[in-house]
Amino acid sequence: MKNNEELQRKVTNAIKWEPLLSSSEIEVTVEDGIVSLLGVVDSYAKKIEAENAAKRVNGVRAVVEKIQVKLPDSWIKTNLEIEGQVLNALKANWSVPDEKIVIKVEDGWITLEGELPWNYQKEAAKNALNYLKGIRGVFNNIQIKPETHDNIEQKDVENALNLSWSIDDSNIHVKVSGTTVVLTGTVNSWYQKEEAERIAWNTPGIRHINNDLSIDSICLIADE
Repeated sequence: MKNNEELQRKVTNAIKWEPLLSSSEIEVTVEDGIVSLLGVVDSYAKKIEAENAAKRVNGVRAVVEKIQVKLPDSWIKTNLEIEGQVLNALKANWSVPDEKIVIKVEDGWITLEGELPWNYQKEAAKNALNYLKGIRGVFNNIQIKPETHDNIEQKDVENALNLSWSIDDSNIHVKVSGTTVVLTGTVNSWYQKEEAERIAWNTPGIRHINNDLSIDSICLIADE
């Protein structure tokens, strides 16, 4: 019980620390390291910021996000207006080959489809939309299809993880099978789990990553 209360306090403080969320009403509950976020916010950006803030807290094993977006009347836009915003946002991002992305908009919900050679392009496409007014959510269904067919070297992935200052790779294990990379072992936060996957995706030739990293339970009893 105490561990849950400590983690709840840390996550609540992390969310309050975000300027964008200072006036948002978000309820935080914790059960065995699994954080649930509930509440209503007036923008998709606030929903994303709350989730990201929770994931960065050490000891968080998973985030169950149940935050609803209720847009102010002045922010509600037609599907055509949102589509125009999306196209402009993608074109303005130099790392996104927008001509390869198919956009669908329905009632403020955006779906991205298509094939791109790199995962960072997929993530950049989604992130370019997070702060657009009038959107309720984004489904990122873009598939990764590498242009290179070189063999993936396990050591290359391990070296990339080792060079990163943002994660502790001492308990991360890498296995390569064809174009699939499997990550196992433990890290100390959900943020590090996602960061390890992001770094691994930078290896040329990868089409799939199975991220089976666990969050080390010892972090749940650690306190600043």
